[in-house]
Amino acid sequence: MGFKFVLLWTDVALYALVAGLVFYVWRIRHQPNSKANWMKVLRDPAALCSLAVLLLFVAVAVLDSVHFRRQLDFAGNSAPDAQVYYGTRTESLLDVALANQVRMREVSWSAPLAYQGFAKEPVQKGADIVREYARLGHGGSHLKNPEQEWQGDVMARTARGLLGGAVAFALCVLAAGALLARSHGGFSNALSDLARGHTDYPLRPLMITLLVICLLCGPVIALMDVYHVFGTDRTGNDVLYQAMKSVRTAFVIGTLATIATLPFAIVLGILGGYFKGWVDELIQYIYTTLTAVPSVLLIAACVLMMQVFLDKHPELFETGAERSDIKIFLLCVILGLTGWATLCRLVRGETLKLRELDYVQAATAFGVSHARIMSRHILPNVMHLVLITTVLSFSDLILFEAVLTYIGVGVDPSMNSFGGMINLARSEMSRNPVVWWSFAAAFTFMVVLVLAANLFADGVRDAFDPRSRSFRPRLVKRLLKAPAGAAGEPALTK
Repeated sequence: MGFKFVLLWTDVALYALVAGLVFYVWRIRHQPNSKANWMKVLRDPAALCSLAVLLLFVAVAVLDSVHFRRQLDFAGNSAPDAQVYYGTRTESLLDVALANQVRMREVSWSAPLAYQGFAKEPVQKGADIVREYARLGHGGSHLKNPEQEWQGDVMARTARGLLGGAVAFALCVLAAGALLARSHGGFSNALSDLARGHTDYPLRPLMITLLVICLLCGPVIALMDVYHVFGTDRTGNDVLYQAMKSVRTAFVIGTLATIATLPFAIVLGILGGYFKGWVDELIQYIYTTLTAVPSVLLIAACVLMMQVFLDKHPELFETGAERSDIKIFLLCVILGLTGWATLCRLVRGETLKLRELDYVQAATAFGVSHARIMSRHILPNVMHLVLITTVLSFSDLILFEAVLTYIGVGVDPSMNSFGGMINLARSEMSRNPVVWWSFAAAFTFMVVLVLAANLFADGVRDAFDPRSRSFRPRLVKRLLKAPAGAAGEPALTK
């Protein structure tokens, strides 16, 4: 069966972003200052561990960004000159990897790892119809006597998953030891230094993070073939599948919306701080007026106008996935057009300071053009603020998407997102008994992603912004314990 690649707007943007990151990594190899700052980020244990978690989410987002449509299989397609038709459903590599979860659709709710439905249903028993908890069509269907076999089967599969995770972690440790063998005087010395934390980078915390990831993912992978690990929602869809699909939506919102703010913030901030006068006043008036309008109302108005245009032009899209994708792409553009004021203020303030420095005044005295001064002397010296703000805004936009989708002006309902999962779970949390697992899954995935992004952002800020750096805790503790006037120790005074 053939297939046809589908290139969505957000796919193009994500591919361009990955290519830009690769180019940036290649370029900083020849920039000692930038390279030294990034080495400081990697030497921060919290930043390095959070980077490992972020890379795991990035891998899921990349798998979900390779889209295709399957060729329809019918007799007319077999003729040599026949026109080839493709299905209307757009799939991704993540859908292929989780194809079993797509097929394991139940009738309605089911609790995590359950083998029977969550609500009673009419069941035919002989000549009578009784209401009871019916067996699920897929979850636990391999059990012949679930009342007696379920607990042992779950424990056995969990144990196999933990063993598989431990083996995967052992392979990671051996690979790290092999990479460190040359610089640490042999393989055994490398493993010993790795265990004691005597490495240039904080690899021991990284190994602990990988151990936790392996021990969590192992049982999930072992159980997901025959059970719904996170249960199912109202329509019987697997909640784990929905949470995994929501990761790409979060990354699209967090990255593309942040990048959309950069042109306006950088250009207008530098122009206002460099030229001052009426140019600065005009730019200040624009972003002051923009920030005076409530952001949620402004974004909602723009999204509703965009929705009207999409509804009136259905012929522009071949599939529903393309329509949902262009909606989230335009949402990112709207978030960028309405959210550049904060970064613009920071860039303007830094430009005002840089404009008065000696090397800028010297360039002006020698007749260097304004455009060249701004591009060669101002722009490189404000990029640390841009980088810090970009990383910090990533997690804020993920949370903002959840709020917008919750109130109905976010991503398309046909696209999985954390906000959509929380919105659908709103009514489920108010029923009795409570259906809590959809909300818990979305909350857990979103918290882990946002927490990892925040910790990594803190490491980037500490490395690139000298004013935010603080004394190391060990040094402060050593100074506080030292008596006044002790040899080799400075005396602390009030």
